[in-house]
Amino acid sequence: MSLTGTKILVIGAGIGGLSVARALALRGAEVTVLEQAEAIREVGAGLQISPNGYVVLRALGLAEALRGPAVQARAVCLHDQAGARVLRLDLARAAQADYYFVHRADLIDLLARGARAAGVKIRLMQKVARIAPGPRPRVVLANGATAGADLVVGADGLHSRARAALEQDAAPRFTGQAAWRAVVPNTDGRGPEARVDMGAHRHVVSYPLRSGRLLNIVAVQERAAWTAESWSQEDDPLALRAAFSDFGPEVQAMLARVDRVNLWGLFRHPVARHWHGGGVALLGDAAHPTLPFMAQGACLALEDAWVLADALGQGGPLEARLAAYQARRAGRAARVVAAASRNAWKYHLAFPPLRWAAHGALRLGGRLAPGRMMRQFDWIYGHDVTAGG
Repeated sequence: MSLTGTKILVIGAGIGGLSVARALALRGAEVTVLEQAEAIREVGAGLQISPNGYVVLRALGLAEALRGPAVQARAVCLHDQAGARVLRLDLARAAQADYYFVHRADLIDLLARGARAAGVKIRLMQKVARIAPGPRPRVVLANGATAGADLVVGADGLHSRARAALEQDAAPRFTGQAAWRAVVPNTDGRGPEARVDMGAHRHVVSYPLRSGRLLNIVAVQERAAWTAESWSQEDDPLALRAAFSDFGPEVQAMLARVDRVNLWGLFRHPVARHWHGGGVALLGDAAHPTLPFMAQGACLALEDAWVLADALGQGGPLEARLAAYQARRAGRAARVVAAASRNAWKYHLAFPPLRWAAHGALRLGGRLAPGRMMRQFDWIYGHDVTAGG
């Protein structure tokens, strides 16, 4: 079914919003993206595009554009607090081969160019005050202006106005963890691998960006003090270095190069019960915010974007097509979110005998059954929504 003549407003020019805008425009829809910022840009940080996200970019005709600025990942390496290797997971298997590290700003840029090339209109400085579902849903802007459409897609992140229009959201819960993020020069010549350094109540993830010129750093610490859930909050690099001062020399050298760092609290948010209603649909973090411990936030948004566009392209009433979208996405999103919520403790083992036993089991598994160690992630990485999933 062609979407020609269908007017769609997308709220938010992030990964999910720009992806779904291109996907819908390629099916003939008249798509306008409303973005509250004065320019399409992203804060300096990296993200991981695993094969399940890459297949969506390929189906959207953007895979080659990704390869230019991205680094193709070869492995994930786990190290103990002293820096000794515990396990190396080879990503060169069929199900994991198309795995990339990319600067968030580079991905946003290629998605914006892809959306515009498909005919999408992107309107900046459009702060949404509220969304009114109905037979002809309306978006009310902070300046009092209104806009109507056949469908409003809420890709507006954690504090979604679209989600607020569909249900009373439960309060998020602080996990007792905070994360620093920074980007530094890759002066050590780190190769195309993600490295995880694991310690008691803490871990550090790092991987290269932009042809290996930079390193992306995400450092997570368990703490009792409440920390705000804000990506724009800055912290003193000395606090980051102090938190990991007993880690190995590789981590010390990397953190010594940090001159600017952001800190944000990690919160658990429930998956939305209602992903659609009254001509409004949710995708990405608006529907299912996830913790970063499976590196799937961007990929879930890409999956949502493809499935929503595909479902809308089917026949039948709009609400039936939106119900099909939720049916295809809700179970998988909830499973990935739950997996991410469970994953942090594996890196943070504090009781020495337990940590020794767990790391020993990982080393043994890596030597005796490396393929089996990787296959545990096939349900995530091998999922291809463009094949109808």
